[in-house]
Amino acid sequence: MSAPARPPVIARLAPSPTGVLHLGNARTFLWAWLSARAQGGKMILRIEDLETRARPGVTEQMLDDLLWLGLDWDEGPAWPDEAAHGASVHGASPHAPYVQSQRGAYYRAVHEQLRAKNLIYPCVCTRADIAAAQSAPHEGDAAENEPRYPGTCRDRFASYEEACRAAAPGKKPCWRLRTEPGEVVFEDRCFGVQRIDVHASVGDFVVAKEPDVPAYQLAVVADDIAMGVTEVVRGDDLIPSTARQILLYRALGAELPAYGHAPLVVGPDGKRLAKRHGDARLHSFRAAGVSAERIVGVLARWSGLNAPGPASARDLVAHWSWETLARERIVLTPERLREVDAK
Repeated sequence: MSAPARPPVIARLAPSPTGVLHLGNARTFLWAWLSARAQGGKMILRIEDLETRARPGVTEQMLDDLLWLGLDWDEGPAWPDEAAHGASVHGASPHAPYVQSQRGAYYRAVHEQLRAKNLIYPCVCTRADIAAAQSAPHEGDAAENEPRYPGTCRDRFASYEEACRAAAPGKKPCWRLRTEPGEVVFEDRCFGVQRIDVHASVGDFVVAKEPDVPAYQLAVVADDIAMGVTEVVRGDDLIPSTARQILLYRALGAELPAYGHAPLVVGPDGKRLAKRHGDARLHSFRAAGVSAERIVGVLARWSGLNAPGPASARDLVAHWSWETLARERIVLTPERLREVDAK
């Protein structure tokens, strides 16, 4: 008897237009792309712009940099320079729109689904209210330095309208997901089994500002469900978010994707890449004449992949393996920057 066929892998690249891409972004996107392509999977591109609306030209520069690196996609927003880069975006776009700020109607429907099940509730607490409610210092989610929400508004209001009347002048209630004690356990392809008690660490967390304006946690889950995503590869700073998102998958009755978190590229101070760490922007390397193959080759070596020299993303597909990847964060020293920039 033959083994059942494995479902097709559907992955996504989901850049946020907070700024142009740098070496850290590129390394994480390379991992996501290689994992999908090595499994014969499909790649979706989605622009996550709910938290930060893009400055003019930022989104276009990000997509141009991805295509220059050789990281193409099979579904995504219309892009005028696809043909120039040989991108594979074509044909029907069954999950459009692919820009989050254009998906309000869908988000409202998901919100109503959660509200009908009484899984979310309105909250009028401010940051100061939550901070004042802490009886003792609480580490909470170290990645986001978020205090635990004590559940002040959990059963406080009989209706949303009542919550609106209780909100501070000019403010609207947000919406929180009801959490329960107990660990969320999941297997990460890079870091193994993870155990996170969301209720104990952050409590009931915000999932929407308004019905059609979800917070990050709900937006990505709703979009991944709608687009049929089966594999999520992203930075390791989002491991705590994964536990929250699993609770949302359960609340919406959807099957979980596989997760893999890539160790970040950080500065010598251990923090996210910034200008003070040196110019790591892809478009700066491009302007200096550095080839995409050189950058991809260096990122591959930093990842533990077999790339002795410059390589295209396609060249690396045959060498991809989660088992051989580097598990440590990469510290972007001046020496590493020169490694990229050497000609």
